[in-house]
Amino acid sequence: MDIPVKNIFDLQAEIIRLEKVRQEQEMVLKQRFSSPSAIISSIRSIFPKAPEGEGSSGGIGSFFSPDLLSLVSRFVIPIALNKTLFKKSNFLIKTIVGLVSQKASTYISEDSVTSVWGRVKSLFGKKPSTARKASTVKEPVPVLKVPVVKEPVYKPSL
Repeated sequence: MDIPVKNIFDLQAEIIRLEKVRQEQEMVLKQRFSSPSAIISSIRSIFPKAPEGEGSSGGIGSFFSPDLLSLVSRFVIPIALNKTLFKKSNFLIKTIVGLVSQKASTYISEDSVTSVWGRVKSLFGKKPSTARKASTVKEPVPVLKVPVVKEPVYKPSL
């Protein structure tokens, strides 16, 4: 908004208004970057997902369409393999490893990692309780039955 400044008071009022706008924008930015998950969601919002039909065509939209874990694995797997297992290999081997590992990283997604993690977790988790053997079950203590004495009913005689 261009407000005409005619005198010193208009200028001071405009400076105060602009400082308030700056403070509001600072608060919005602080809220947006307040936690690691907020930072990641802000970064992910830069790269919009491609529609489902375009994701399989192999264009630039398919590069940014997978979830974050798949995107990170495209870069981490080749670097990790070339720095550890193929450290003293030549350029050709490192290039082949990079291409193959990037192709293999397309199979890594949040769903696949979650399902594998669930299987591993179930191996080490508590086993469900099963029925006990008859020899280990204790017999219940018998309950003594006390006879109930009924009071005689008074019948008047005629």
